[in-house]
Amino acid sequence: MKTDELREKYLSFFETKGHTRRPSDVLVPTWDPSVLFTPAGMNQFKDHFLGRVKLDFTRATTCQKCLRTGDIDNVGRTAYHHTFFEMLGNFSFGDYFKEEAIQWAWEFLTDKKWLGMNPEQLSVTVYKDDEEAANIWHDKIGLPFTRIEYLDEDENFWPASAPSQGPDGVCGPCSEIYFTPTDGKKVEIWNLVFTQFNRVGDPPNNLEPLPSKNIDTGMGLERTAATLQGVSTNYHIDILRPIVEAAGEICGVKYDPDSDNGRRLRRITDHIRACTMAVHENVYPGANKEKYVIRRLLRRAVLDGHQMGMHHPFAYQLVDKIVEMMKTPYPDLQDSVTRVKSVIKSEEENFLHSLDDGIARSEKIFSGMRTSNRTVVSGDEAAELYQTYGFPPELFEQVAIEHGFTFDWAGYKKAMEEFGERSGGAQVELFGTGPIESLKNSVRSTKFVGYDSETSEVTVKGVVVRSSENKDDSLVNECSETGKDHELIVVLDQTPFYGESGGQIGDVGRIVSDDFEFVVTDTQKDSDLFLHVGYLTKGTIATDAIATAEVDTSRRAAIKRAHSATHILHHALQKTLGSHAQQQGSKVEDDLLRFDFTNMEPIALDQLTTIESDVNANIVGGGAVKWETVPLAKARELGAMMLFGEKYPDPVRMVTMGDFSRELCGGTHLTNTNQVQAFEVISEESVSAGVRRIIALTGEKAKEYRAKVDQSLSNMAKALGCGVTDVPEAVKGLVGYVRDMKKAVNGSGKAPEAPAKTKSSGSTEVDYFHRKEMLKEAARQLNVPLFDGAERVQTLFADIEKLKHQLAERAKSGTLTGDDLLAKASQVGNVSVVVAEVPGANANLMRQLIDQIRKSTASSAVMLFAAADEGKVTIVAGISKSLTEKGLKAGDWVKEPAALVGGSGGGRPDMAQAGGKDAEQIPAAIAKAEELAKSLFA
Repeated sequence: MKTDELREKYLSFFETKGHTRRPSDVLVPTWDPSVLFTPAGMNQFKDHFLGRVKLDFTRATTCQKCLRTGDIDNVGRTAYHHTFFEMLGNFSFGDYFKEEAIQWAWEFLTDKKWLGMNPEQLSVTVYKDDEEAANIWHDKIGLPFTRIEYLDEDENFWPASAPSQGPDGVCGPCSEIYFTPTDGKKVEIWNLVFTQFNRVGDPPNNLEPLPSKNIDTGMGLERTAATLQGVSTNYHIDILRPIVEAAGEICGVKYDPDSDNGRRLRRITDHIRACTMAVHENVYPGANKEKYVIRRLLRRAVLDGHQMGMHHPFAYQLVDKIVEMMKTPYPDLQDSVTRVKSVIKSEEENFLHSLDDGIARSEKIFSGMRTSNRTVVSGDEAAELYQTYGFPPELFEQVAIEHGFTFDWAGYKKAMEEFGERSGGAQVELFGTGPIESLKNSVRSTKFVGYDSETSEVTVKGVVVRSSENKDDSLVNECSETGKDHELIVVLDQTPFYGESGGQIGDVGRIVSDDFEFVVTDTQKDSDLFLHVGYLTKGTIATDAIATAEVDTSRRAAIKRAHSATHILHHALQKTLGSHAQQQGSKVEDDLLRFDFTNMEPIALDQLTTIESDVNANIVGGGAVKWETVPLAKARELGAMMLFGEKYPDPVRMVTMGDFSRELCGGTHLTNTNQVQAFEVISEESVSAGVRRIIALTGEKAKEYRAKVDQSLSNMAKALGCGVTDVPEAVKGLVGYVRDMKKAVNGSGKAPEAPAKTKSSGSTEVDYFHRKEMLKEAARQLNVPLFDGAERVQTLFADIEKLKHQLAERAKSGTLTGDDLLAKASQVGNVSVVVAEVPGANANLMRQLIDQIRKSTASSAVMLFAAADEGKVTIVAGISKSLTEKGLKAGDWVKEPAALVGGSGGGRPDMAQAGGKDAEQIPAAIAKAEELAKSLFA
């Protein structure tokens, strides 16, 4: 039986038993803080199991995409371990229980219409105290007790060892089904979990029966396919073996299952399949959380290739074969092949560049080990090298062995576990507890009426007092404490307030009645519950109080403008850059948006201008904005934009703008695109590899920005004495003139010609977008933020006056020669000593004068002083070679004079330079230099 056939048979079988077929959840459930990746089929139904949502169905079946890394070191080594895998499951939410779950599992496995397994090759395990399940297997199925094994809580309870070790909460015994092939090696193919208890505290008597019992089962698709296809490892089933062999062809290695390279090819297959599925869902390799996991998987695969001689990117080439094998259940994989390959290739290139560096760093560690006579590479060292430089432990171990060292894997794993907690990789409690969870159980959901109204009559259903001392929040019947220091969370039966989701921030406003006023500073969502965060300004708020909820309408309108603009921007990006430019994330605030999207390179200036122009054209065009709730299949048929890795309900809310945009979105929107008013791109930047970000303004903020652009350009024109259209050319001339002036001061002393006055282009009218580009170009030439140009121009004009003064002073001393100074020298022994002030000279000129003197004398010592603007002092001292050969140093001579002018300095033995800030002390410094010369050079 082919794997795709097995998947379909399973789902079809449970549909015949009244189950609703549900799609796989996404790989990264961002709304669930307890996991980084979806690890099992039950995760998307957590609130269903707990009765916290309205049940549209009580039976469900899925094939869930899963990713786990707990056994990552076994991947490729054993027959059955994977990181990415598919989990078949059937679920009951307070509907059927053990008897039906067991009977249907047996029917699906053994009936010839379905899998047709030999019943004699099947056996089961049950929890040691679960006689109910054991008797069903024996009495109803007819399984002899010799094929029913009783196991302890570490093997047959969920969560493992929960009765004795916890955590508290929903739990229950398991029954696992095994298949024994002709070689006698039992294989677990299905686990039935009977969630029937609530664990409360420590044993004994800590398992309380649940009023509603649930079923959660999981059958490994790959493992069951291997059993049905009679192969010894999951990697040889019909959807994986071709990928393994393709990996061998790419690496130039024939696949031999029993060789080291065979193990490497299996691991490459698994890891690149996981990376392909993750990157397809917009989870890119990165430094944190789920992105870190994907980076780690990809680098392990690259390492395996490196050990087989692959020193250039290769893994990305495997994506095509993976998509070919997985396209039946996941046809949308074909839409992202180019993007996925590009991301993987880029990460490969970056890692390959660091491999040699990692090897060099490992050599330093080995050198230190030899010095301290250590023979074992510590786990901390290995973890640090991996965490900081991406150098994998497998390669570290290999290099260590080549140097005669051993590797502490236990220490490494411990260090990585600690790192996982620090980086946010550790998992938290699966089922949360606390007052919000209690309200979920009692209230279940808040009805959102905010699409149609911004005010609503509401009933208070819960009040939670936020702790100010890191203690537990508390659920109260009423509260009278007022002020911002007493934060509350209020839950209502219905609300016009939008809870933060989909990138749109939560609404603010107030909830009022005759008895109280509550200011809402934020609105969040937790499952189907809306949480109104804020504080009382007066009165007492109490459960069951009737009140009016009022959204801040001006802020909501500004948020609508920004949110609708993201849809228009998304369309413009794809139109200009290509279909790969898909949304990666967004943040929508009042007239401010941040939009992340896929693109491997920075956007060129002309492309960005085109994108901005397209957005504004669609705003001015005034397309109608409409939304409707439609079946997910219809939305897909209509071509609605659907983001990979996003979880959509069915039916779904579809938002249409004009005739150019159709997206699935739960946010609030305008009724016409012209209500966005204006759109201004503030910046375009990199977020991570392959992801770019545009920050833009809309509405009032965009108008304010435009006014600021016009005012700034006008101010620059006024400062430059030219027309607005001539600003870039005038700035270019000014910057060049200042540069040439500085060269003159520091070099020849010849002043450059002043720039010719910029000739007016004759154009007085220019559209706004060209004015903005002129301002950007001027700011770029001035190397200042966009609106700081006029101020910088004024500074440059002031600099010019200072430079002119310096050139004038320089001109006064420019005719001075070394011979002029030498004529005034004093003799200390046979050394000619020159100590003098050289007005207007710079350090270059002073060094030239000293060189002239040293060339004219057998033995000389020279110290020159020059004052500049604001009292700054430059001192340059030089002595001849005959003095340095005696161990004398110019720097020793200059120290005390420099201190007198409030400075210090240093340099070579024959030439030293110092600076100071008190020009009035130059005469005293000259006297000190002359005094020191008499003792140093005598």
